[in-house]
Parts: sequence; C-alpha cells; structure tokens
Amino acid sequence: MKLPPAFASGREAVKPENALPSNALLWLIGSFAILLAPQWDRLPVWLVVACGILALWRWLAQEGRVRLPGRWLRSGIMLVLIAVYVATVQGRFTVDTAASFFVLAVGLKWLETRSARDFYVLFFILVYLAGVNFLFQQNILWALVNFLAVALLLVGLQVLNAPDLPSDMPSGWRRLGGLLLKTLPVVVLLFVFFPRMAPLWSVPLVSGEARSGITDTMRPGDISNLAQSSERAFRATFGGEMPAYRDRYWRGLVLDYLDGETWRQGRGERFRRPGRIAMDGGVGALGDREYDVLMEPTDQRWAFALEGSSAISDNVVEEGDDLFRFRRPADSPMRYRLSLDESPVGGDGNELGVAERRRFLQLPASGNPRARELARELEQRFSDEGIVDSLLGRFREQQYFYTLRPPAMPDDGVDALLFDVKRGFCAHYAGATTFVLRAAGIPARVVVGYQGGEPGAGGEYLIVRQYDAHAWVEAWLDGRGWVRIDPTAAISPERIESGLRDAVAGEGSFLEDEVLSAQKYGDMALVQWASLQLDRINYQWQRWVVGYQGQSQMDLMSRLPGGIGMRELGYLTAGVVGAGLLVAGIFSALQLRRGERRDDFQKVLLSWHRTCESVGVPVRQGETPSTLADRLAQARPSVTETARRFARMVNSHYYKAASESDDQELRRMRRLLGTMKRQLRETSPRRQSNRESGPAK
Repeated sequence: MKLPPAFASGREAVKPENALPSNALLWLIGSFAILLAPQWDRLPVWLVVACGILALWRWLAQEGRVRLPGRWLRSGIMLVLIAVYVATVQGRFTVDTAASFFVLAVGLKWLETRSARDFYVLFFILVYLAGVNFLFQQNILWALVNFLAVALLLVGLQVLNAPDLPSDMPSGWRRLGGLLLKTLPVVVLLFVFFPRMAPLWSVPLVSGEARSGITDTMRPGDISNLAQSSERAFRATFGGEMPAYRDRYWRGLVLDYLDGETWRQGRGERFRRPGRIAMDGGVGALGDREYDVLMEPTDQRWAFALEGSSAISDNVVEEGDDLFRFRRPADSPMRYRLSLDESPVGGDGNELGVAERRRFLQLPASGNPRARELARELEQRFSDEGIVDSLLGRFREQQYFYTLRPPAMPDDGVDALLFDVKRGFCAHYAGATTFVLRAAGIPARVVVGYQGGEPGAGGEYLIVRQYDAHAWVEAWLDGRGWVRIDPTAAISPERIESGLRDAVAGEGSFLEDEVLSAQKYGDMALVQWASLQLDRINYQWQRWVVGYQGQSQMDLMSRLPGGIGMRELGYLTAGVVGAGLLVAGIFSALQLRRGERRDDFQKVLLSWHRTCESVGVPVRQGETPSTLADRLAQARPSVTETARRFARMVNSHYYKAASESDDQELRRMRRLLGTMKRQLRETSPRRQSNRESGPAK
C-alpha cells in the first residue's frame, strides 16, 4: 500500500520530480538490445556498434562516471553518424535503409534522455521499433523475442511510475503477468472476430538485398551452391493424396536465352501495376485435387506450382508456359491456392509458331564445336524423339556422375562436360542437354524450380527447401507439345526418386557447410523429430496468425454454426467489444468502491494531521506516524498513550494485507482520534488558564 507523501522517505521526497530512475533506464536499455537482434543480420556492423556505445554512454552518465554531451557536441555526433549512414547507403532508398536510419535515430535519442518525459518518448519509439522488426522477421521465434522486449519496456514503465513498489525482477514479472491475464482474453477475441479488410493501399517492402533462392539467371554452378542451403523455400498442403516424390516438379521460371555460359529469360517480366498486399488466398476446405502453398519471401514475382496447375486464389496470375506470377514482388510470406489438372504442360501439341521456334532454337554463333558435331550426328540418324532417347541413353550408359563438387569448366563448358569431365550438377546437365537439342533443330528450354519435398510433422504438409532446387529441360515434340526431359533422372535416379541426400550420400557433400542444420543429421531420429515439431508450430503460426487476413478469417467463420458472413461478423464484433467494455466498467466500479474505502482512512489520517498542526506540532516531510506521535506526546504529555496507540493502528493498516475487518478498524481509529481530540481540548492552555483563574466574582 502506498504511503502518503508526508510519510515517504526523505531521499525520495527530495528527488527531482522528473528525474529518471536508474532501474527504469536499465530496463529500457535491455529492451533496446533485444530489439536489435531480429535485424542483426541486416544492420551494418558500424551501426550496431554505434548504438551500443551511445546506450553505454547514457548508462555511464546515469552512474555519474561521465557527463552527457551538450547541445553542440550532440549535434556534431549526429552529423558524423548521418554522414557515415549516407556514405553507406550510397543513394539507395529501400525499406532496409529506412529501417536502418530509424535505428540510428533511436541510438541518438539516448544522448538526450534525461527526464521521465524523455523516457515516455523513447518507450513509444521502442514499441514502434518492435513493430518495424515484423517487416523482416515474422516467424514465431522472433515474435517471442519482440514480445520479450516489449515486456521489458512495460516492467520499466512500472519502475518509473511506481518507484515505491518492490523493484526486484520476480515482483515486476508477476505484476506484468497479472495485467496480461486480464487483457489476453479481450485481445484474442478481437483478433479472431474483428473484421479483417484488405488495405486500400500498400507500400512495397522489397529491400533490394539478395535473398537465398532461385534467380532469373542460371550459370553452371548456381544451383549447386544453392543446394548447400537448408533454408525453407515453401510448404504445400494437399486436399487429397500427395503426389509421389518423382512427380513433385515445382515450376518457377523458363530460361530460353543462352548468353555465353549463362541462361536467362529472353523476355523480361511483363510489367504489372503493383497490386495491394494479398498474403492469403483460398477459402474453405481443400478439394481432392487442390493444394495450398505458403511461400517464404523472395522479393520476386514468380510463384511455384506443380505441372498442370491452375489458379484458384486471386493473388496469383496464370501466365503462359504453365507459370504463375504475383501482382507484386513476394516481400512477405505468401499463401496461394492452386488445383491440379490433366492438361499438358505447354499446350495441346499444336504447331509451334515461327517466332517461337526461332526463340527456342537460339544459340551463340560459336563455341562448343564437339557438342554441335554430336547434335548433327544425332539429327542425321534419328527423329526428334529418337534424338532425345539417344541423348538420355548416353547419360545412363556412360560414366556420367552427379555431384555437388563439380570441377571448374573451361570456356567450352558443354564440350568439357559431355566429353571430358562428365561430372556436374543438374544445372550443368540441363544446360548441356538444351544446347545439344537446339543444335539438332529441336526447340528446347531450361526450366528452373524445385523437385521433391519432405513431409512435415504428421505428414500434414510438404516442406520444400533450397537444397531441393532443380533444373530440367522441356523439348517441343510435334504432336505432343512441350515434354519434360530430365537428364538428372538418367544420371542419378536417386535424386528424383528420394532426394538430394541419397543422391550424394557417397561423396558426403550434403550440407557440408551447414554444421548446425538439423537436416544434415538425417540419421538422428530425435533431431529430425524436434526439427519437424518446431516447423509445425511455426507453420501454424504463419498460417493462422501472421496470415490471418480477410479470406482466412472468412474461412474460419464459415466453419462456425450458421455460417457467419461479414455482416454477422460485424454484429458479433460489436457484441464482443460491448461485453468487454461492460466487464471493464464493472471492474472499474469495484475498484472505485475499494478506493473510496481507502479514502476514508485518508480522511481520518488528514484529520489527525490537522489536529497536530492546530496544537503547534506541524507534520514534517518524510516523517513516520510513530515519530509524529512522539513529538505530539512531547508537546502534550496528556495524549501520549492515545497518540502512540493511534500511530500503531496507522502502521498496522499500511503494512498488513487488506481484510474484511477494515471497517471495524476504521471505527476504532475514529473513536481513538475523537478521544485524542477531547484530551487535547481538555488540556489546552486556554482551558488550563480559565481553570486556574476560577469563576469571576
């Protein structure tokens, strides 16, 4: 129970009203350090060091070891750090650079945090920084880190506003936990039922920084480097039975132009006006041939889909060549829904147009003479289908090897691969096969995407990782259209049937650079189980919390009895808010009644203070009830016992737990105070003088 100002300790009483307590500042600095963690991998090293120095400077000033800089020195420090920032970003303005500048501003704020008012400003700035972190990290682990930082801020707020409360860590966390338990039900209800509407505008969050994943170019070693990463690319949930492993070809890009040793898109991405943010897609239960994809951010427009798919959700656009695109770059996790059809990949087998045929026969004017000679020999001996079969037979019958450690290729890389080295990864073999087919007069193209995927916990969904990245070939055969040709399947069937781990088990190169990756240790059942359970938790978090938007909400509402629509949802939300306000009002009324009861004690106490002052015993700042009673007894010995009994009752009230006997205690205090006042009146100097003079004659 808080003591009145008159009974506060002298040290606290003389403290400046706007001074910043050290404990509150320490909680603030701790929260700032935690909030930097989600952006640790993208913030410049100099910026992290600068923020640490500035926060340390403020703490040392609090301890009296250094002085905070004056106005001119602060301005100089600010200009120097801003100059370093400008030199670092080099004119790039992205979300990354904007967030970095915001962190720099927070760091500089430490040098002018002197009072309680500055604490409140920095408190809200750090809460905003926690929100900024969600632009870059949205999985459940980093969400918990952000929540921990906000919790530290709230504990610091308690220390600032209630310095007389116990400041030890367990007490602060208990108070915060109590507040959380009171508000959590309302927060959950509002989160679930408050109508989620699509934003009227959106700001692209593309940072300009490269992300791990497939790009729109393919050089011979690109995908083999990507295969050394266990980062998640996307997850897929199927309404019916999952496709067999060998059929899990996830198409993403078609590369049709050979520029030296690099394959790229001959036609750039078609311009699309940026659309609104649409992170979720698909409503209702999945059909037998439908599937949902939850894709990690790539900062690119392409989506990944199985061959023969069609779009169901409206956040992906179906283009030619059985490819799908978003209306804006995937700068956050994207969920979309597709269905599997039986249609062929490239059409119904109609004749390829002249311009298209020229496009898919393009080759550099020179280079790789032995591969060109092989193509001429095959063209003279076989039909188009025979050429394909002969080339795949060559890969199966001769000593070609599939490896994550391919040697460096000379200038004529296709010749070296086919005739000399005979060791390579999928990108090597896909590029060489496309080269030979084109040289033999068969239109061909490279397709880049993923192949495979491992089941998640309980087999509920597939997890496709970066090491599942794959490249294969599609050739145009008259009467059949585009036909998939995968030289990797001929050289290393294990790669297509069971995955990369089995394909390179002999050379031990699987994830050789990722010592801490759980996927590296496939033979350790406990590690795999724990990894899948964590992934399941994160998957549900991404799907039902991060991705809980308009369509996801209506999906959930449609499963409730009666099939709640948007109008009913609005009524329900209004009811929930009204009920919450009613409960809050009742709780506040009860608190007010308890406060009024406490006010009765304050009235009795103030009456005692006025009584003391009326007899020449003023109340001193920081004085305890017992000390005041002693001074009153010294001035008026006749009330010694009564004053000390009253002081003991005051102390008992403030230092014991509240109970149902408070009303009885209050009545006793009033009776005792009345006795004290009567005793003081009877022993007042005026009455004593009247008694001594006697009655007038």
